[in-house]
Amino acid sequence: MLNGPNLGTLGTREPKLYGTATLADIESAVRERAAELGVILRFAQSNHEGELIDILEAERSRADGCVINPGGLSHTSLALADALRAFSRPVIEVHITNIYAREPDRRVSRTAEAATGVVAGLGADGYVLALEGLTRLLTGVAVRAESG
Repeated sequence: MLNGPNLGTLGTREPKLYGTATLADIESAVRERAAELGVILRFAQSNHEGELIDILEAERSRADGCVINPGGLSHTSLALADALRAFSRPVIEVHITNIYAREPDRRVSRTAEAATGVVAGLGADGYVLALEGLTRLLTGVAVRAESG
């Protein structure tokens, strides 16, 4: 699970737009759901495009899939899109806001062109939903919350 530029400031960065959940809160929720699903994950955040690409290259032979929120790089980075294509495993792109309802420059995602699917506009919950969707793609089994 990769997070791009400025996502380390979630919770304090424009909370009316991005909510009050911190990246640590999101990681905790995702790790909890991953444990329920039996999924092992690596969670990383970087403000540097090259570091995200390095992680994708390093994980290509180990990881079964990727959930990524590229942040602003989604709109500009052909290099990251190329790294996602070279990753050659299912990729789910996630955005906290609905990028398609925002400013014109944010409505185009270069990285989404390399993704298997996109979850956008569902807030911090989108990360868990992206994990569930990726798990279903990889296993062919529907995942659902345990009912009590």
